[in-house]
This record gives sequence, C-alpha cells and structure tokens, in this order.
Amino acid sequence: MGRRRDPDLYRAPFPLYTVQVHRDTGLVITAGGGGASKTGIKNGVHFLRLERMGGQVCASLAHSFDTETRATMSLALGGDVIAAGQDASCQILRFKEETGKPEIKQERKTQGKGGASEQGPRKRRVGGSQPAAGDGDGMNETQNKTAEISVEKLGEVQTDFSDDGLQKSVRFSGDLSFLVTGGADGYIRVWEYPAMKKKLDFKAHDGEIEDLDISPYNKQVVSVGRDFACCVWKNDQLALGLHWNENMPSIPDKMYRYQACRFGKVEDNREALRLYTVQIPHKRDRKPPPCYVTKWDGRSFLPLLTQPCGNEVISCLAVSDSGTFLGLGTVTGSVAIYISFSLQKLYYVEEAHGIVVTDLAFVPETQHGRELVGDHEAAMLSVAVDSRCKLHVLPNRRSFPMWFVLLLCALMIVAVVLFLQYTFPGFL
Repeated sequence: MGRRRDPDLYRAPFPLYTVQVHRDTGLVITAGGGGASKTGIKNGVHFLRLERMGGQVCASLAHSFDTETRATMSLALGGDVIAAGQDASCQILRFKEETGKPEIKQERKTQGKGGASEQGPRKRRVGGSQPAAGDGDGMNETQNKTAEISVEKLGEVQTDFSDDGLQKSVRFSGDLSFLVTGGADGYIRVWEYPAMKKKLDFKAHDGEIEDLDISPYNKQVVSVGRDFACCVWKNDQLALGLHWNENMPSIPDKMYRYQACRFGKVEDNREALRLYTVQIPHKRDRKPPPCYVTKWDGRSFLPLLTQPCGNEVISCLAVSDSGTFLGLGTVTGSVAIYISFSLQKLYYVEEAHGIVVTDLAFVPETQHGRELVGDHEAAMLSVAVDSRCKLHVLPNRRSFPMWFVLLLCALMIVAVVLFLQYTFPGFL
C-alpha cells in the first residue's frame, strides 16, 4: 500500500463527478462536465463497456450523451433509468441497449503492381445471398454486430431553490416507487416515481445537505448536512438525531461534521443492517486531526464501532453489494478500501488521482462482475476532477483451511509437551 499510479481505465474530455455500475448490463455510467462556463469543456454522460482482455480489465466508450450546458454532479440508477442532478434540477433519462442489425460489409481486392493486393473501398451489401468464399468476383464479406445504446429524456423537475441552485444528492428507493433528492437549500424532497409528483418537501438541515440514503426497506431516510447533524427521517418527521461521538467525550460536538452516509448489508445475515457515516474536521489545520468512520446498527441506530481513517479529508464513501467492503476517497486524490467488520484498512493508494476524488462505485457482485474481478476479492471504480476513471482491485487475503489450522494447533501442543519433558524431567 502507498503511492503508486495505476494506469487510467478511462479518461474523459471533461471533469468527472459521479460514477455508477449498472447491475444487469455491467455498463459503467459516469458523468460530469465544465458547466455553463464558456471554456470549451463539454458536459455529458458517458457509457463505458468493461471487458477482460489478456488478464487486464479494459474500458471502451459505448455511448456519449450530451447534456448541453449543464454538468451532472450527482446520479442514481433505478433499473434502466438515470436520475441526474444538474444544477438545481433532476433530469430523468432512460437508456436502452440493443444489438444492432448485422451489417455485411464487402471488400473488393484489386491487383496492384508487383502482384500486391490492395483493398478497395468498402461497400455495404444491399441484398441477395452471401457468395461463397473464393468466388471469382474477389469480394470478401464480414458481419458486424454492434450493441447500440440510446438515451431518451423522460422529464425534469426542479429540486433545489437556493441561490447557488445545486442538487447535491439523489437516491432511488429499493422498490423504485420513489426517489429522494437533497440540495444546497437544506430541503429533502420526495418524488413519486415514475410520475415525478412531489410527495414530501421539508426542511432537513440548516445549510447544504451533503449526502443522503434510503434504508433497503424504504422505512427511513438518513441525511447528513453541513450543520453538524445526521438525521433519521420517517416520512417528513425527525425520528432520531445521531451522535457519533457520544462515547468520545474528548471530541467536542462542533469539531467534526458529517460528510457521507450509506446503508449496507451484513454478509451471511439477511436480517441485519448497517449504516456507515464519515466524519471530517470542520476546520482545516496545518496538522489536521484524523477523520473517522462509524458503523451503526441500521435498525436501532446505535453506534457499534468508530475508527480513525487517516488525516486526509474524506470526500466520498461507497459500500459493496454484500456490505463486506467500504470505499473511501479523499480530497487529495487518495483511494482506500476497508473491511466493514473491523473497519481496518485493506488497500490504499496515495494520490491515485491528481485532485479530489468525487465518487466511488464497487463492481457489482454478479456473474459478469466476478468475471471482471477474476482472482481478486473486489474491484472498485473511482472518478475525480482530473477527468480520470481508475479501477482498484483488492487481492485475495491469504487464508488457511480449517484442517491445517487444527493440525498446526495439535503440533504446537505436542511441541510444548516435549519441551516441558526435556526441560523439566518428571514434570509431566
């Protein structure tokens, strides 16, 4: 672990602010841009296709969707629908991946000087049967099947009414019956989906909402803001305010603020649920204090474990499908992966990006995802303002089978007995 620059998986022509991986297709959807400024930097949503070639994971641009003068700063996936936060609005997009009709291309070979064959202009076959190879007309035919992606706009709603006009977070509910947005004005707005009718609209924080998430059973919404608060909401009613430092009296309430929150599953325990929050120092010092990550019981919202996670200020948080791993990105471009059980660091790359990491996404634990991960335990994508998308893979931790452990214990016991008999004759 430490400073090492891995090759870029993909580099966009604009700053990247958000990334998601579609579970069904495996497509990576990343977005960003330069905003409305007249700098020539474009705005768009890019669809990347991942495949494993020669033992390495490669990315290719499958489709580029132009968002005109607005950069996408936040993004959520609900099936084949994208909720994209652009300025003070949330734009709803639907994408579709279709296999294009096979194109039969013809290549005519002409005999050049010295007997060398030259390829003439390619022509598309209009009709008729495909001639057999070696026909006298010198035509070679190839079939080309390409998966095409189309994107359509379904609607748009205004989700923030502050002077800055910025939607900061958006999440779909697990059953796709509604989505929740949070903005710079401190309001949480709940929208019925797919009608996109406003269901709830209430003041949640004094100041910007940094992040929010919905519990898997759609019972609560958790939000964190710049007002030092982490709140659990039942509809539009405050159910509970969380205090991560209640068992740490040496840390004053206003010394840290919440930066991110995510629900996560518990591996091998379907009934259990966890909530993870990240706390960062409110003020920047020359010798910054450490940031902290806290694990909560996702049902009772009691704190279970809090651990420091370094002196670099955390910018974003992600949780793997199974809830086994946490991903952390920093404002200095570093990326880390922690195990959720003990909140211990397993992977770390210092300054993987040249500037702030804006979003993280684990590769889904599907068949396609496992094929991409290969022999590694997990893989995570990171994007940053430096326009780069990078892939981070977590090597398998070394483990020993249970029979080997038992055999080792038996040998140790025998060794201890022999040592005692040799050192203290007649002791045993």
